[in-house]
Amino acid sequence: MTQHIQQSREGLVETVILNRPDKLNAMTKPMWQRLGEVIRALSKDDGLRCIVLRGAGNRAFSPGNDIAEFPTERSNVEQARDYGEVMTGTVRAFRECRHPLVAMIHGICVGGGLEIAVLCDIRICGASSRFGVPIKRLGLVMSYTELGALTDLVGRSTALEMLLEGRVVDAQEAANKGLVNRVVPDAEVEAETRATVQRIVDGAPLVARWHKKFIARLADSTPLSAAERDESYACFGTEDFQIGYRSFLGKTKPDFTGR
Repeated sequence: MTQHIQQSREGLVETVILNRPDKLNAMTKPMWQRLGEVIRALSKDDGLRCIVLRGAGNRAFSPGNDIAEFPTERSNVEQARDYGEVMTGTVRAFRECRHPLVAMIHGICVGGGLEIAVLCDIRICGASSRFGVPIKRLGLVMSYTELGALTDLVGRSTALEMLLEGRVVDAQEAANKGLVNRVVPDAEVEAETRATVQRIVDGAPLVARWHKKFIARLADSTPLSAAERDESYACFGTEDFQIGYRSFLGKTKPDFTGR
């Protein structure tokens, strides 16, 4: 599935592409498997500072899972369970990814495609993009793991509205619901994404990783340990902190090392 999940590196940024433009980048079981493998591998790469997710072309991010695959891969409970385990593994890979994830969204972004976008940290879309989870029309439910990411982002009420009504909404309504961070003219999606990524890359990479870790930890209601609380001061022992505050005082642009 390497031809359907492509990668390209530009400096400190890796772009991961859902590459089935003839099918609007619809996802298959092997694609879900490969996507999880790619994200897990990239998470271990300390040379990275940001990962961009996008669909091939400008017509769609992804319309979700390829329905044509259902008769052979999701036609009964056993097959669906196997398929779901693959998806759950990929969801976990996204949730555990240490690097910032930015979704560059052109066109349609629904179903499983929306699930992938929701798992990213920042979502930027074009004005003509469309969003939704119309799986009620297929007699399908979202698993607990998949639902968790959506509910964490938009809350219980909006998640239920989306699932019960099954509407596909425009970009502005998606922004109002908190599904996307930014809506720009279609022709500016790539430029805005690049600008966003550059702002991330210019920051201290250890700080970005810590912030992702801390925010994920706060979703757990169990009390923080003394060691966890103490970790929030670890940044003061890094080389990047020395670079950062000295650059601020000297009115120069910091060049962070990730140490």
